[in-house]
Amino acid sequence: MKIGTVIGSVWATRKAICLAGQTFLVVRTGSEELVAADQVGAGPGDRVLLVSGTSASRYCMDAPVDAVVVAILDREDKHGGL
Repeated sequence: MKIGTVIGSVWATRKAICLAGQTFLVVRTGSEELVAADQVGAGPGDRVLLVSGTSASRYCMDAPVDAVVVAILDREDKHGGL
């Protein structure tokens, strides 16, 4: 899993049937930018949790995706404090 920030969207008017109705977001994780299928209604500026690889594909009913947004983060505690 990775944590990233939504920085944009991608639109595709023609796509595979298995991706019909799917929204795609551009997410920055560190120095990397990737396109992820959105399953939670995230938007620009949201901090999100991503899954990738086989887990992403399974989450989207075996659609050909490499990354999926599965959560919008409310808070991050990087040093164990509250």
